[in-house]
Amino acid sequence: MNNSTPTANGNDNKKFKGDRPPCSPSRVLHLRKIPSDVTEAEVISLGLPFGKVTNLLMLKGKSQAFLEMASEEAAVTMVNYYTPVTPHLRSQPVFIQYSNHRELKTDNLPNQARAQAALQAVSAVQSGSLALPGAPTNEGTILPGQSPVLRIIIENLFYPVTLEVLHQIFSKFGTVLKIITFTKNNQFQALLQYADPVNAHYAKMALDGQNIYNACCTLRIDFSKLTSLNVKYNNDKSRDFTRLDLPTGDGQPSLEPPMAAAFGAPGIISSPYAGAAGFAPAIGFHQATGLSVPAVPGALGPLTIASSAVTGRMAIPGAGGIPGNSVLLVTNLNPDLITPHGLFILFGVYGDVHRVKIMFNKKENALVQMADASQAQLAMNHLSGQRLYGKVLRATLSKHQAVQLPREGQEDQGLTKDFSNSPLHRFKKPGSKNFQNIFPPSATLHLSNIPPSVTVDDLKNLFTEAGCSVKAFKFFQKDRKMALIQLGSVEEAIQALIELHNHDLGENHHLRVSFSKSTI
Repeated sequence: MNNSTPTANGNDNKKFKGDRPPCSPSRVLHLRKIPSDVTEAEVISLGLPFGKVTNLLMLKGKSQAFLEMASEEAAVTMVNYYTPVTPHLRSQPVFIQYSNHRELKTDNLPNQARAQAALQAVSAVQSGSLALPGAPTNEGTILPGQSPVLRIIIENLFYPVTLEVLHQIFSKFGTVLKIITFTKNNQFQALLQYADPVNAHYAKMALDGQNIYNACCTLRIDFSKLTSLNVKYNNDKSRDFTRLDLPTGDGQPSLEPPMAAAFGAPGIISSPYAGAAGFAPAIGFHQATGLSVPAVPGALGPLTIASSAVTGRMAIPGAGGIPGNSVLLVTNLNPDLITPHGLFILFGVYGDVHRVKIMFNKKENALVQMADASQAQLAMNHLSGQRLYGKVLRATLSKHQAVQLPREGQEDQGLTKDFSNSPLHRFKKPGSKNFQNIFPPSATLHLSNIPPSVTVDDLKNLFTEAGCSVKAFKFFQKDRKMALIQLGSVEEAIQALIELHNHDLGENHHLRVSFSKSTI
């Protein structure tokens, strides 16, 4: 290690209190506060999604380690990813920074055998030359008989886990072709098919036993006996990312009957939370795109941009923890048209808004305080970059921990509002159906709570008077209390939702408006 002692970075803890100038980027990373019982493979798993890990030095007595990546670019991506989202090993936060060392020279050091064995195992999987346990070897490659399908059970399901969340996490390890989710024995489970068995092995190795969110939603992963999945419908229970033409199936069971017998009742999830989208994916991508994130090297490209200000959820092994802020800074608003109530209604689609403050001196900026950090994250992912009143809204996590109400007698012009007791919160009830109906802004809106006397024309006129162009409208066949309305653009739909959600339709019915994943 550049002829210096291996503990060159570990000898004086005082240095880490922030008085030390940050090092320039290096492919060698210095990890601190590592729990004493952590294995080499767990430390390596922190680096895997960003590229090849070429060396490792564990300093267990000092709770530190050095991790060498194959390229400086991979190390930079890793540090950028973990800066806003502290990774966790064994539920303990781990701190990562660039090392002063440009490479690790560990050849002559004692106790390196385990680290080298762990590195070899990982690189064998990465290059696809690993003979899997139980599979007869064939020139060292994975045999055709090895299934590319994983069976995933999620334990401690305190937060909903959606198909999108699974897709996003598992895509870090290769192209995901198909996912089916279902509940069996009161457990939320999934079958997930990769393009290649190597990816399945690699994902199982890195993710088995990891938590998706902090201290809950633990992944238990096995290889499935099935070698391929047959997906009939693309909806929130099942998805074939290679076939965008599949019907949604209106909530019909998404498994073949013989498979259904093998997996318990599919599609109808018994736990109120399971499969709900209330804590949806870290990157807010639109569902219908059939997006497949590139395979592992550099897979986190989209996450390193500041606008997604990396997610705060585990998108990769060990990175638990939600940056604990529930306050958003919303900028580039239209100061002439925006109101605290408008922001309350719009952000209320993604969580319960407690307070809103439009800045007195700079009215294009506002603070929005959500009920918790995961709702703030969800609202930020879905709304940042959307157009509202002619301007592209930007949302980021605020440095403020709460929105202060004005003091008695302080001039405020009604710009700060407390909504914590509002009857309009969508997510007050645990397990509410609304958790399952959170979608990105779309030009098609879902309307509900429509009284029987209200006609198609009444509703079309209501939206036209609000300045929208109505492209299509249809009542639900089974339930005339609900309808879909397609407007001229996403921006129109956002403005219509703000204006018409909770609109009084008479007969004691207030219109409920949400974004829809369907089109007419």
